[in-house]
Amino acid sequence: MYLAEHAWPDLASYFESKSLAIVPLGSTEQHGPHLPEGTDHLIAEGFAREAAARTGYLCTPTINVGVSAHHRQFPGTMWVDPPAFRDYVESFSRNLAYHGIDRIVYVNAHGGNVEHLREVGRRLHEDGVAFAVEWMWNESIPELVDEVFEQNGPHGGPKETALIQHLAGDLVHDERLEDARDGGLRDIETAETTKFGSRTFYDAIDNSDNGVFGDQTDATPQKGERLFEAASDQLVELCSWLAGQDIDDLLPASHV
Repeated sequence: MYLAEHAWPDLASYFESKSLAIVPLGSTEQHGPHLPEGTDHLIAEGFAREAAARTGYLCTPTINVGVSAHHRQFPGTMWVDPPAFRDYVESFSRNLAYHGIDRIVYVNAHGGNVEHLREVGRRLHEDGVAFAVEWMWNESIPELVDEVFEQNGPHGGPKETALIQHLAGDLVHDERLEDARDGGLRDIETAETTKFGSRTFYDAIDNSDNGVFGDQTDATPQKGERLFEAASDQLVELCSWLAGQDIDDLLPASHV
């Protein structure tokens, strides 16, 4: 059920009977010469709407711009500062709680959002407003991702390329896959991004001239479909589990 497509009386019926919402979040940022800047939010919305279609749970409109300043050197990248992002997502979530939602799944497809979504979830939990969890598709199927790709990326690599080939293939510049591989960083291990236990870079361009990692030529739409189906199964299971919990067991215990 996609919120933006329904009239308020129909939504009122949903809120009377269910208390879970699926919120897709991503980014609008460079993903190399071969993928669209909307890669992350397209992936997030794809998973969220698939899970909503399978389960009947509510899917909200997508939050398309995230914490992406580390890609700012590449034309077109958009971002918001972390405090603004956290406050916006928290306000958005409290809006859902006003309508009766007390469980939220943040379907996230951008690594830069992770820590901030978890912080928002902590705030909402601490205040007893809602139980909100962050879900990242590749973290739900890590063994499969490693099985399918020799070098999976991370950013703009074959796993994201394969998913966009499956979800929105007309937006992929297949003729640039070799350029993406050869102009980026094929093996992230060779970048020596940590020294003596410290991370020694801030921006994507510090390690990759074209902003991406991995071997993009290893991607196919068939691999993308396999990943999409497997991760969607995991998201459906998460939603079903969360909906079945007693809210009193999810919210903070009383102070002793």
